[in-house]
Amino acid sequence: MAKNLVIVESPAKAKTISRFLGNQYKVLASMGHVRDLPKSKMGIDIEKDFEPSYSVSADKKKVIKELKDELKKADTLWLATDEDREGEAIGWHLLSALKVEKSMPVKRIVFHEITESAIKKSLEEPRDVDMNVVNAQQARRVLDRLVGYELSPLLWKKIRYGLSAGRVQSVAVRLVVEREREIEAFKPEEYWKIIGSFKKENDETIFEAELQRKGDDKLEVKNGDEAKKILSEIEGADYKVKTVEQKEVKKNPSAPFITSTLQQEASRKLNFSVKKTMIVAQQLYEGIDTGKGETGVITYMRTDSVNLSDLATKAAKELITKLYGKDYALDTPRKFKGRKGAQEAHEAIRPVEMSLLPEEAKKYLDNDQARLYELIWKRTVACQMQQAILDKVGVDIEANGYIFRATGQTVKFPGFMEVYMEGKDNEEEEQLGEKFLPKLSEGEKLDLENMASDQHFTKPPPRYTEASLVKKLESEGIGRPSTYAPTITTVINRGYIEKEAKTLRPTDVAGVVTDLLVENFPSVVDYKFTAKMEDNLDDVEEGKLEWVPMLKEFYGPFHETILEKEKTLKKEDIVNEESDEICEKCGKKMMIKLGRFGKFLSCSDYPECKSARPLPGEEGEEVEDSEQVKQLREELKDEKCKKCSSSMEFKVGRYGPYLQCQKEDCKNNQSVVILSGVKCNKCEEGELAERRTRKGGKLFWGCNKFPKCKNATWSKPVGKCEKCGGLKVELKDGVKCKDCEVEKKGVATKKAKP
Repeated sequence: MAKNLVIVESPAKAKTISRFLGNQYKVLASMGHVRDLPKSKMGIDIEKDFEPSYSVSADKKKVIKELKDELKKADTLWLATDEDREGEAIGWHLLSALKVEKSMPVKRIVFHEITESAIKKSLEEPRDVDMNVVNAQQARRVLDRLVGYELSPLLWKKIRYGLSAGRVQSVAVRLVVEREREIEAFKPEEYWKIIGSFKKENDETIFEAELQRKGDDKLEVKNGDEAKKILSEIEGADYKVKTVEQKEVKKNPSAPFITSTLQQEASRKLNFSVKKTMIVAQQLYEGIDTGKGETGVITYMRTDSVNLSDLATKAAKELITKLYGKDYALDTPRKFKGRKGAQEAHEAIRPVEMSLLPEEAKKYLDNDQARLYELIWKRTVACQMQQAILDKVGVDIEANGYIFRATGQTVKFPGFMEVYMEGKDNEEEEQLGEKFLPKLSEGEKLDLENMASDQHFTKPPPRYTEASLVKKLESEGIGRPSTYAPTITTVINRGYIEKEAKTLRPTDVAGVVTDLLVENFPSVVDYKFTAKMEDNLDDVEEGKLEWVPMLKEFYGPFHETILEKEKTLKKEDIVNEESDEICEKCGKKMMIKLGRFGKFLSCSDYPECKSARPLPGEEGEEVEDSEQVKQLREELKDEKCKKCSSSMEFKVGRYGPYLQCQKEDCKNNQSVVILSGVKCNKCEEGELAERRTRKGGKLFWGCNKFPKCKNATWSKPVGKCEKCGGLKVELKDGVKCKDCEVEKKGVATKKAKP
């Protein structure tokens, strides 16, 4: 009979840990949280210092019974839940749910990695449950429940039933909404680039230089006329090198991964959602069968520390020396500075055994696990390698007072770049390759091969991706490592945010809810206030602040505002907007209303006049201007209604073109299919056509033989692949085959079908 009962959260973790302990230990899983606030009511006694009313959920009663039965047989209880706030709270809740007697020895153990040495070391260094950490988790849980349970019902009454608000999720939604409005308000400005192609005598190397100055003044070419004027002024000019600047530049590697940077990089390089990243990382942490039984292959994945242990840096140095040579290894380990408030006692995310190379690990991992492990391994190794040394050259070329600038670089010593380079948001990744310039000297004459002027337009700020949203939340101090993935997943699942490819786009209801909260509950969605609350929770964890007074300070004004707004806010003022559109049936003004699937136009005389139609949205305006839609408009101008034989009018709404019956009492609408001209690569009978999803109206392309053929793609089809016969689609980085150039090469992971 086992004298020691060890409780962890998951069966996978239990299976791995049990390998390292003898038959005197029984390792069981709690299956996550065992107690929580009730779902049917708030479960917080405001009058009794926000006392929570916890209960064991129905699906955990069987687990609790099994744990109680095992506890009766044991002499000592070991709580081995995760080392963060949630893990500490789970351990504390287990003591209450199991009704552990005071005479029973209870030992709390934590570890950064699930390996035999780490587990056995933790057994030698047990401690008590840290109530400061538990109270920080309780404070967060109670705070989020207060906001959710008081604010969400107000949204139901004033906007629409089923909506929700949250202390962190509403701030995340606000960020996405405000970015979308920046994009909508953006007015592109024209500018021109003038680029010359040059070469020196007796050298066939052609290089480019861009016009940047006139004399010492920066030059901005705003239109084609200005470009023509400049070209005429330098026509036939002599080009000579004015200055040559050459300098050595040293580049340092990025810090090892913390939770947020892992989520960002996995999104950029692996196309993983933040949720998927955390699921796969959890698998790597809890245990993988490497042929000798289960063992964790990475350290704990919820961390904000960039520290590496002395053992890890020593192992990294030995490995770097072995694989790349001593010139690439550091004499002294490189240390990184973390953000303020980071848990410095913890470690960054790293491989448990640096010697487990990605090629070797692939034998034991599935594709997603192998790709994430390789990313973590490379980042960890690179951070302990020598700097990269680059030779950068800048050359100014003069012609009739105009200055062209050419830049180039060569890699003198790759250093860490031999292994890893950090990805970039919303731009092409930095290239490892070299960009050469021929050896040039001041006063040297150059031959002009070509001079080109190109029109460009300034671009709006990019939409957030999951990666860039996590980066923004972190930079504002909003949320903590454990909250990023569930926050983004929640706002997508609840219909506030939609994903378009990798970008995040707010729905109409997100804008309405955000406006209501910003105007009436500014503290709830204020970035600085939310960040301050996170700092307060950190202070509670460190024992610097009492959690009950902190909640009282927030709740009093918040609750008073709720009571006031329930009386003063009117639903019609929130969900309705005036428009300049005129009702085609009665001639009165149309109102913009918020419906289940977004905003639409409705007659202001409703219910007497029930005229309604889709808003002319961005997609509609874009389609209406296309040649294809103009052709369809002409072809369908004499179309008759299939229900009443009246004339049909061709219109373009936010979900594309459609036909609307002109008879007042006939409500027949008929969508118009826009064919892509690309044959379906699956059935080879139909043609891929533009479609819209029922929820949100997201654009995709599907076979027009549906439902017989269910072939569909999110990316615009271009044609048939000459190599494999698959479908070529238009992607951000060019036209590629979905079958042989995208999925098989790991450019994109599989996505849900439209």
